[in-house]
Amino acid sequence: MNMKHILLTNDDGIHAPGLKMLFQQSRNLGKTVIIAPESDNSAASHSLTMNRPLRVREIADNMYSVDGTPTDCVTIGIGKILPQKPDLVISGINPGPNLGDDVSYSGTVSAAIESTMLGIPSIAISLAAESEPLYYETAAAFIVRLATIILEKGLPSDTLLNVNVPNITSDGIRGVAFTRRGRRLYDDAIKETYDPWGRKHYWIGGGTPSFDAGEDTDSAAISVNKISITPMHLDPTNYEALKILREEWAGFLK
Repeated sequence: MNMKHILLTNDDGIHAPGLKMLFQQSRNLGKTVIIAPESDNSAASHSLTMNRPLRVREIADNMYSVDGTPTDCVTIGIGKILPQKPDLVISGINPGPNLGDDVSYSGTVSAAIESTMLGIPSIAISLAAESEPLYYETAAAFIVRLATIILEKGLPSDTLLNVNVPNITSDGIRGVAFTRRGRRLYDDAIKETYDPWGRKHYWIGGGTPSFDAGEDTDSAAISVNKISITPMHLDPTNYEALKILREEWAGFLK
């Protein structure tokens, strides 16, 4: 049996405890290499650094940092650092949920999107924690189980898995739910602040989240201590709307 090759990355930086725990737990899957941002890149989304050169540092055996975004790490890692394409990419463990609309901003999820675009089965893994303590070991143990299945069976074409794990010990998990992406919006997420000279500034972050009430959503699964697995497709086209536009709007735009 050929040895499997695993690439780990994240958006919280090379020294993040969630990445360290993931590395410790996933080494039995095969040859595991970390290529992660030099510093925290939370909410970097799917951004590429194109206005300056990027520096790669070998921190230790099979561990590299890139002074760029999570997407940079995947692109450079697969294109230049690794001797061959990995069999699986795992991005995480993020110390907070990536539910609903969070995925639009998430560097964790975007790293997995990038590797999916390159034809590699990929997982984004987040610990749905709002406060400490953080039970990274729960998420790490589950993702190793899931990765074993993916390495054997693969994933559907152009599809990645966005996984959220409740922030509790493993014995409190009430099962696994295959979910759809819900809505997770934030109220009062923009704060006004003032510098010592009285000049107004704005700080984006925080706020009170509101959730989609649907029973089959990612946030609903987390609320009852189930692990949420949401398949995400690279094609975001709204095909129902496309059909309407073609049938009902085309005549107005000739």
